Amino acid sequence: MISEKMVAAWFERRRSDMVDLLRDLVNTDSHTHDKAGVDDVVDQIRNFLETAGVKTRMIEQEVAGNLLHADIRPAGSNAVPVLLLGHCDTVFPKGEAARRPFQIVGARAYGPGVADMKGGLVINAFVLAGLKALAPDGLPVRALFTSDEEIASPVSRDEITRTSRNVRAVFNAEPGRPSGNVTVGRKGGVFMRVDVEGRGAHSGSHFTYGISAVEELARKIIGLHALTDLDKGVTVNVGVVKGGLTLNTVAPSASAEFELRYVDARHRNEYMARIENIIATEHVHGARAKLTVTGEFLPLVQTDAAKAIYRIYDSAAAAVGVHFGEEFSGGCSDAGIPCSLGVPTLCGTGPVGGGAHTVEEYIEIDTLLTRAQTLAVAIVRLLDER
Repeated sequence: MISEKMVAAWFERRRSDMVDLLRDLVNTDSHTHDKAGVDDVVDQIRNFLETAGVKTRMIEQEVAGNLLHADIRPAGSNAVPVLLLGHCDTVFPKGEAARRPFQIVGARAYGPGVADMKGGLVINAFVLAGLKALAPDGLPVRALFTSDEEIASPVSRDEITRTSRNVRAVFNAEPGRPSGNVTVGRKGGVFMRVDVEGRGAHSGSHFTYGISAVEELARKIIGLHALTDLDKGVTVNVGVVKGGLTLNTVAPSASAEFELRYVDARHRNEYMARIENIIATEHVHGARAKLTVTGEFLPLVQTDAAKAIYRIYDSAAAAVGVHFGEEFSGGCSDAGIPCSLGVPTLCGTGPVGGGAHTVEEYIEIDTLLTRAQTLAVAIVRLLDER
């Protein structure tokens, strides 16, 4: 049995090492579609883990960033493992790290992806290294570092699903809430695109010949936004609109990107049917529209088993001398994938932070240490329940 005091002390001695790895990762651009950048982040994590004696296995991808497995399970062990989950991609374009490199100002650290979720990657990597150091023969703990969560994991989803089967629990290292809480529930989300085809025409001499794709799209947008029902926790948001050629041309084409978010899984199919009906309804005679689902996140639901995992995590935090409450978030994450398989899942176990996807993104730098200590102690307690 590993002493919890030894666990906390191991991380305390490596506080500056954690910050150094975080600095290196934040200063590496890794936009989802920047394969070289994402691969660089993955390679840095792999080098750190292998130096710490942690076994790794790379799954190379042709277009997306590579995926990385890490494992400290004893050879030949049949014990059901705990899984640590995290993604290496960010939303920031190439060059952002040079423009806004990692920096610490007061009690906070700043930089692109510092919260979402390079801080969480550091925690997962150090938890693996720490548990390996304190239990050289190994423990049933593994991790998966993915590459495309920011676009709903089209490449990583199948590997997350395979890896999440037959695990005891999943801890997903998205950033802790600005309140300091971990995330016990999340909305599901469907990302979509609608393309509208009309017919171009001169808006003066041949106005009636034209079929305005912009007008058709505008009328559909009104219908889409009208689906929002805040009492049910259902929202529809059209976030990107494009279309037309010039102000004196009847628009031959238009498109929009939008999303559906929901709390109750039963609402997913109901509202998708209503969206499909809106897209299929013709407002401008002759206009045609096509709906495409571009990505999907599954909801994170706090089951009784997940509540038990949170209680263990909360008690571990108390042992470290801190407290992290629980909170629901309207945001989406990969945590919904293992949850959909019936695996108890806790999200937001990365450092406490805020401003994700903005230039104000930050973490509370001290929580890089305390969250790592908490997660490691929680895993020890969970494994001791066997």
